[in-house]
Amino acid sequence: MSNKNKLLLVDGNSVAFRAFFALYQSLSRFKNSSGLHTNAIYAFHNMILNVMEKENPTHMLVAFDAGKTTFRHETFEEYKAGRSKTPSEFKEQMPYIREMCTALGIKYYELENYEADDIIGTLAKGVSKDEFEVVVLSGDKDLTQLAEEHIRVEVTVKGVSELESYTPEHIREKYGLEPMQIVDMKGLAGDSSDNLPGVTGIGEKTAITLLKEYGSVEGVYEHIDEMKKSKRKENLINDREQALMCKQLATINIHTPIEVTVDELKYEGKDLEKLVALYKEMDFKTFLSKLDTEDYHDVSEELEDIKYELVTEPTAEMFEDGMSVYLEMLEDNYHLADIIGVSWGNETNRYVAIGDDILSHQAMIAWLEEEKLTKLTYDAKALLVALNRYGIQAKGIQFDSLLAAYLLDTNDKSEDLAEVAYHYNYKAIETDEKVYGKGVKRGVPEEDVLTAHLARKIATLNYLAPVLKAQLAEKNQEELFYEMELPLSFVLAKMEIQGIRVNAQTLMTMQQEFAVTLAEIEARIYELAGEEFNINSPKQLGVILFEKMQLPVIKKTKTGYSTAVDVLEQLRDQAPIVDEILHYRQIAKIQSTYVEGLLKVINPNDNKIHTRYVQTLTQTGRLSSVDPNLQNIPIRLEEGRKIRQAFIPREENWGIFSADYSQIELRVLADISQDEHLRQAFIEDQDIHTSTAMRVFDIQDPEAVDGNIRRQAKAVNFGVVYGISDYGLSQNLGITRKEAKEFIDTYFEKYPGVKRYMKEIVREAKEQGYVETLWHRRRYLPDINSRNFNVRSFAERTAINTPIQGSAADILKLAMIEIDQRLAKEDLQATMLLQVHDELVFEAPKEEIPALEALVKDVMENIGAFSVPLKADSSYGPTWYEAK
Repeated sequence: MSNKNKLLLVDGNSVAFRAFFALYQSLSRFKNSSGLHTNAIYAFHNMILNVMEKENPTHMLVAFDAGKTTFRHETFEEYKAGRSKTPSEFKEQMPYIREMCTALGIKYYELENYEADDIIGTLAKGVSKDEFEVVVLSGDKDLTQLAEEHIRVEVTVKGVSELESYTPEHIREKYGLEPMQIVDMKGLAGDSSDNLPGVTGIGEKTAITLLKEYGSVEGVYEHIDEMKKSKRKENLINDREQALMCKQLATINIHTPIEVTVDELKYEGKDLEKLVALYKEMDFKTFLSKLDTEDYHDVSEELEDIKYELVTEPTAEMFEDGMSVYLEMLEDNYHLADIIGVSWGNETNRYVAIGDDILSHQAMIAWLEEEKLTKLTYDAKALLVALNRYGIQAKGIQFDSLLAAYLLDTNDKSEDLAEVAYHYNYKAIETDEKVYGKGVKRGVPEEDVLTAHLARKIATLNYLAPVLKAQLAEKNQEELFYEMELPLSFVLAKMEIQGIRVNAQTLMTMQQEFAVTLAEIEARIYELAGEEFNINSPKQLGVILFEKMQLPVIKKTKTGYSTAVDVLEQLRDQAPIVDEILHYRQIAKIQSTYVEGLLKVINPNDNKIHTRYVQTLTQTGRLSSVDPNLQNIPIRLEEGRKIRQAFIPREENWGIFSADYSQIELRVLADISQDEHLRQAFIEDQDIHTSTAMRVFDIQDPEAVDGNIRRQAKAVNFGVVYGISDYGLSQNLGITRKEAKEFIDTYFEKYPGVKRYMKEIVREAKEQGYVETLWHRRRYLPDINSRNFNVRSFAERTAINTPIQGSAADILKLAMIEIDQRLAKEDLQATMLLQVHDELVFEAPKEEIPALEALVKDVMENIGAFSVPLKADSSYGPTWYEAK
């Protein structure tokens, strides 16, 4: 087998369509400078290269559909009818996907009146079994009928990364059928994606049963008279012609009159010139950087020209004011990662040291700790935390290129220094992936490669700093950077270094309790089901709920019945077992992700958890928490809230203190919109949801606002912040769209300032292409003028929400900076530990709690000049649980 040629055949339209939807959520991010959407091109490119790397084909072809009509439409006009309209954002990319194939050195082919399947089938079946192994790649299971001992069909399962291999053995195991019987199955069961009706009332399961007994559609009809009288027999008789037609339509034509031979498909490598041109046109800078060509280096300083000095014994003369400094770590988690190299320098002198020994030399330590000697870096927080492990308290950091680049374009999520540099036209550096490899292949390269790479990082930082500074000034973001984001990174570094103490025994006790609870729920589920089964298997659960218990089928997936949470929520009133399953899933999630998950990340040296705050991720400026994520501990469920019992202060007679903003986003909306009624409610310290209910429902007495009415008003209040539609509100409240629309219309009538703000901010976004927070944090909205209604509507909702949510995030950040300064100034032992959404968590000696409470509330409630009061609620206790 290994001596054979390998022919890789790709179902172009199918794979491209899968590629498009794999990155559909990121559609707005994937655009080139001309406004062309590139998500399908990008994902198609990645998938093809990944499969080529895995399969190493000697011959290759991508087959495309030539048009909408084929010979099958002559038999059945409704073939493939009813499919939703192809998105224009996908159609505009198809010519470039063909161009991509050519640039990658892959032949593509299409044939009028035939489908890509027919081209693939003809080639796959036409080559010699002795000379060729054939691999077919598709997003469509129709092609599995081609499987033979020498033909393997790879079908995309999830996005474009996960594939399922269909061999004759796999098909037998999965369906109990031979590959050639796949078309018989479609003849009987039909295929909704191709609009093949099949036989009335027969699904895939019944079709398989019939085929196991009778072999084929024709075999079924040969024995139809032997079948007992039933509705199924009646349907089979009535739909005989339909079944035979569907089988015929589903059968791939392996005798298509193609004008391409396998000899023409020999793969001979990429066309670098075309590939470079295409990558540049698509703005695929990362792909460009990985090419084995120098064509894309269009700056004067080439890679090999970077000069540097390799240092083992540093001297004081090597350290100056205004130098860049960089620590090289191969892992993301800088709390644990080994430092494999250190580099520093300016435009004229660059220095590199291998390993971390350099950090024990006094000259290096003195420079890092001298505040008067300013330094530039990339990810200041990572630098501060990592150096703290060596007992070094770095000071004088004046600029962080990672933070600056993030503020300038929050759509660009790259954290690789090289990719940021490419964005600003600097090409004299390679990506970390190219130098170190990726995944399991990632490792430290030869010393000269490593040292040159580290020197280039210093050259890059020295290039980027003035460029990014100029951009910050141009976009009025200097204050945002120098007075908020950079100082905040220092505060976050202190919080991460401090960590929060966790009582492992408390978590272990919970682990045992949850295990008992899960066993009890499991027993109740088995009793209600009348049998034992794997509750964690959607397939087995689907059989119990929808076949055995005959619950109504809400949604089907490609593998069977959907048992997703939204489906089960709709079935709650239908059977008690559904509630038990939902409860089981909630407890199981808390057990695995939080109880067991947190136990794994407690540092044995100090019994603390040291999370990392990601400052450069969200579009709104909110912080994220990773390794572990302490912001997502579920607190709506009491079992989830109890997780917080394990978080305790570091000293015996200390307490945990918590403060969080009350309805911060609605207060920001009141300030930004200047709606007099919304402002007045906050100024008079009314319950905002009761106040809204009284205005929207025309109620005079607050006592007359019951819980249900207040809940509806709350949904409208928060819905408005997120630009909710009448459909979204109807789903939240379980009411009709008409009723929801009436609520929203009445709200805008009663709060005209809010309506005015929303219209104005959308208009501004359409004119300038972005929106800003009160502190000039920008969010670019490339889809705000899209011709696609759904895409444009989402961008409009984002335009409405971002200034509100982003300004709320900015307020908390400024409060954190000032609280940190005040704690030091007032010489309190209290320490800020965590930031969770609108909440700040501290630990402090019990006698300091009153002073801490006064300080924190004073700062949080007096940040910025607002026309409505900000309000912070606070509490404290022996654990985080009691403090909240």
